[in-house]
Amino acid sequence: MEKQALHPVIAVKKAITRYGFPIAALLLVFALGLGWDAWRQGAAGRSSRNVMAEAQQVQDTVGHDLDDLVRHFDQCRTDPVLIAAIASGDNAAATKAFIGNCPEASKVTFYQPDLSPAYADASRFGYGRLAALDNAINSGNTVVTVARVDGKPQLLFAGPVKQAGEIKSLVLAPLPLDTLTAAVRASHPDDAYLALRFYEFDVAGVGDPALAKDGEMALVKLREGGFQIITASPRASASLIGMPALFGYVLAAVFALASIYLFLRGLRSVSASGDSLSEEEEGEGTMAELLGKEAKPEPERKIVVNEPAKPAAIAIERSIFRAYDIRGVVGNTLDAGVARLIGQAIGSAMQDQGLKDIVVGRDGRLSGPEMAAGLIEGLRAAGREVIDIGVAPTPLTYFAAFQLRTGSCISVTGSHNPPDYNGFKIVLGGDTLAGDAIQALYARIAENRLFKPSAPGGLQQRGVAADYISRIAEDIQLERKLKVVIDAGNGVAGMLAPEVLEAIGCEVVPIFCEVDGTFPNHHPDPSEPKNLTDLIQMVQRLEADIGVAFDGDGDRLGVVTRAGEIIYPDRVLMLLAADVLERNPGACIVYDVKCTGHLAAHILRHGGSPLMWKTGHSLIKAKM
Repeated sequence: MEKQALHPVIAVKKAITRYGFPIAALLLVFALGLGWDAWRQGAAGRSSRNVMAEAQQVQDTVGHDLDDLVRHFDQCRTDPVLIAAIASGDNAAATKAFIGNCPEASKVTFYQPDLSPAYADASRFGYGRLAALDNAINSGNTVVTVARVDGKPQLLFAGPVKQAGEIKSLVLAPLPLDTLTAAVRASHPDDAYLALRFYEFDVAGVGDPALAKDGEMALVKLREGGFQIITASPRASASLIGMPALFGYVLAAVFALASIYLFLRGLRSVSASGDSLSEEEEGEGTMAELLGKEAKPEPERKIVVNEPAKPAAIAIERSIFRAYDIRGVVGNTLDAGVARLIGQAIGSAMQDQGLKDIVVGRDGRLSGPEMAAGLIEGLRAAGREVIDIGVAPTPLTYFAAFQLRTGSCISVTGSHNPPDYNGFKIVLGGDTLAGDAIQALYARIAENRLFKPSAPGGLQQRGVAADYISRIAEDIQLERKLKVVIDAGNGVAGMLAPEVLEAIGCEVVPIFCEVDGTFPNHHPDPSEPKNLTDLIQMVQRLEADIGVAFDGDGDRLGVVTRAGEIIYPDRVLMLLAADVLERNPGACIVYDVKCTGHLAAHILRHGGSPLMWKTGHSLIKAKM
């Protein structure tokens, strides 16, 4: 009788027994190769982890030192003796009082809050000093910056001197950088670079600075205002198998274990008589017998989910009412209840001005629907007629206020801030709210001066995106087709920007244009060069004509040339100013202290009138 064919599993076992040694040797070679490749690939990763561990230690020390310096400066500027001297107009006595508390500040200076002499000749006064003072006014708190004083970079502290809540003077005091850089200089990063950076300026660095251009960059933020610890380590080598180092190690281990198993099995087969399988092995004829009995399924377990307790309402804080908008952290200083109060306060201000209709739009943040709903509820509670345009970039919300003839609008947005932020940019009767007008909203809420009509206002939904695109396309058409790469950073501009540029004749390549409030690819702030890395690479790879990037709500623009060069905003303004002045000779061009000193000369050469003004979109708009 013809012998039945072996089961496939048995056939494999027989082949392994016969050819175990050659296969074991081949697998061992694979294991060694994969292990070497993973080690080579992971060397840069180890360097990166080591320097990041150093960065965390430096962050703790420098952050603590910086906080101590700010607290000490705050104590000096709030000294009752200093405040009394300022109130009496005795700057000499105020200087003496400040230096008595802070002897390391040898050149303390006091300025009037309006800063008119500084703005009159900003280049001579110093852009860094003016920016610090300007930010101190807008924030109402101490500002720390790095600027050149007497020809060398120093820490510059600026803060308001207040009496009864009113800013009476501004104090400016430089301190040596050594007070902040000792921890950086004491670190020893191996095969890497570590530095304390203020925006794009490395205040102090150790290691190989060339890696800051060519290596893998990482940063650890210290505090609001531009200070951060940056690290750079060698770029990881590309894997031969196209996998991360961890997978390489896992595969190497698998191949090594398989090699050992086959080698031991081969030794066993040599000692056995013959190379055929035993009768017991040939009797293992069914897959069920080879693999064992099927495991019994576990009994279904019931899962009890407890409903989470609803968080308590958040008390409204004055700190979210900023110089030119309202902004807070959702779940901390901002929730739907706070948004409702803000909406009712805005509606009450509209009642005083005889304004009835208002447009509301929101960006793509996860908290947007909740914040917008609370805001709209508050507006309607104050009797306002609300037009909800839904998810929309901030410029589209402004356009809707014009197109729908309301003259008033609110954009619910956290702008370029992290995902847990949200806030409100407000326009009433054509004026963008800023400064005292925003503080007045808080005062209304605190004093319960909220308008309550006999019946709530109405609500309607409208779409204006098509009108927006048509309006732009009617005004602008390109002379030749341009290839444009758009990086929306998963912000709300991704829903509209590609359509706008296609409508004026561009070939558009979108990246990260899917609206996602978690911003999974990179932070949506094109003013930070590190956030333009993907855009630069795509523009160069596709040989596109230009690349543009937007922030979270689409009112901040980054521009990249075909060669990958970043065109900073003040240079963009030079181009726009030249175009405007060609059609409007003698026009006034308004810009802020963050712009280069070359801008004013460029505007003058093109027949315009340059005017530097205070930082903040609402303050600039009000001046315009």
